[in-house]
Amino acid sequence: MKRIPTVLLATFALFEAPRVYAQQPQININGCIDTALGCINPDPASIFTKFFDVGIGLAGGIAFLLIIFGGLQIMTSTGNPEKLNEGRELVVSAIAGLLLIIFSVFILRLIGVNILGVFR
Repeated sequence: MKRIPTVLLATFALFEAPRVYAQQPQININGCIDTALGCINPDPASIFTKFFDVGIGLAGGIAFLLIIFGGLQIMTSTGNPEKLNEGRELVVSAIAGLLLIIFSVFILRLIGVNILGVFR
């Protein structure tokens, strides 16, 4: 039987992982839970609304980066018509996607809030 060196045992004893136990979420004075995304109320409607807003922000940021990348591709095409068309298609697609996101949010809020009264 092989023996484990005492240095190795001492290393494991010193760097033992601390035990972590689950705890109840801490609700602050306003009745919401503090998270990395901000203060979220524990009801499902506000959780959905918060993640929906974060998703819309991410989609807008990605569209903005694609527009910048397409513009850089157009500027560095050096007269190559294929690269010029690729950059132009990227910018047009990013703008079309951004408009699709904006109009879908508008339609969802019009139907969900104004007509059906789901999130009031």
